[in-house]
Amino acid sequence: MSRLGDLILLERTRQKLTRKQVARKCGVSEGYIKDVEEGRRIIQDDQARRILRMLGTSQRSEADFSLDEIAATVDLSTFAPAKPAPVPVQPKPEPQPAATAQSKEEQSGIWLDALSSVLRPVPVMNAGWIQVSRRMVPIQDGKIEGAKPDKVVYFLAPDDSMRAMRIEKGDLVLVVPQTLPIDGAIMLVEYGAHRCLRRIKLLGNSNILLQSGDRDLGTESVHISDIKLVGKAVRVEIAL
Repeated sequence: MSRLGDLILLERTRQKLTRKQVARKCGVSEGYIKDVEEGRRIIQDDQARRILRMLGTSQRSEADFSLDEIAATVDLSTFAPAKPAPVPVQPKPEPQPAATAQSKEEQSGIWLDALSSVLRPVPVMNAGWIQVSRRMVPIQDGKIEGAKPDKVVYFLAPDDSMRAMRIEKGDLVLVVPQTLPIDGAIMLVEYGAHRCLRRIKLLGNSNILLQSGDRDLGTESVHISDIKLVGKAVRVEIAL
């Protein structure tokens, strides 16, 4: 099932509508809606927007998102659209106008409104704590990995100092806020003038062992007052 199909099915189910009712409202066949929901049909932007409008999706704009980023979060094809099968219904005669700046903003608002309850943007930060990009991440019950979405970040691994823990340069590490040390956890640490990933081992007497290593494991003992714990690493996305 495609993400667009998921959204249409979710909204249709929420409104307690049958496929036949949605198809009648949208001027397409029941089989057409079924194929879209099950990810077997690739449809064009204008048709997708029309189905979402017919389902009552409200519009809101978000200047921080480009159309490319929005398109990347849904399964709308950049390929040639599939030829639609003939359907036994009256066609809608109104042609779509040429795209304008206003219509592009409208497109952004429609998709963001539909996606805001299932996806959120997460900034990608480098070792200098400068945002270099962002990624759309699924949310569940309003949270990402149990944390508030605006507190979650991706950390871009700057080198191979954590290769012994299977984190290499260029990998993206999802970090949730955590200010207390967790024994055995890989955590984002502010140490000296930079931030880095280290595995934590508790030594007692408020001392912590910071473990790292390219191929061989290296360790450094510090007092907890000498470092700042930023968060806990919960997921790694490797660079290909």
